[in-house]
Amino acid sequence: MEKLEQRIRQEGLILSDKVLKVDSFLNHQVDTRLALEIGQEFARIFAGRGITKVLTIEASGIQFAMAAGIALDVPFLYAKKKKAVTLTENLFTSEVVSFTRGETYQVSISQSYLTPQDRVLIVDDFLATGAALVGLVDIVKQSGAELRGVGCVIEKSFQEGRGLLEALGVEVHSLARIASMRPGEVTYVREAEAASAASAAAGGPSGGSHV
Repeated sequence: MEKLEQRIRQEGLILSDKVLKVDSFLNHQVDTRLALEIGQEFARIFAGRGITKVLTIEASGIQFAMAAGIALDVPFLYAKKKKAVTLTENLFTSEVVSFTRGETYQVSISQSYLTPQDRVLIVDDFLATGAALVGLVDIVKQSGAELRGVGCVIEKSFQEGRGLLEALGVEVHSLARIASMRPGEVTYVREAEAASAASAAAGGPSGGSHV
């Protein structure tokens, strides 16, 4: 999604080779028009899958799951990180390790809202270590619902999350896939692949032929 990639370059703050802040337009202050366009893009990617529910985890994935739910005309549901006093019914739960917070917590969803009849799209803002998404995949499995795919807004492709999900047989689509980053510079997977292909076509890093 080119518009998203441009915004990351223009407004994202790269604090290290692993930490990217997009607070100004995605997950603290939210550009609502962009969020709706992200939802429409997920709906386009996963069209024809018969999705009945969009699932995310609180809090920063909520706006994108809602946007995808609007575009697909289905409800969205989010896993809660803390059990509220009103959440008294039977629950599906899974343990998640947070990369950004450095803590382990349990997420839960009421069994009333996720059933074996559901066909689920999981949506989240970031795919990095994959821990939160693996927890959601586990909850979908517990419910007996059918998982039709995972959509992520930004993926740090140099981390292990995609590999963990694909090892579980999960189809993953990310709108902006980052191959590498450092303060002041971000390289997307498509750019890295294009550079690699150009280098190979030119005969290697030096651009010369080898005998």
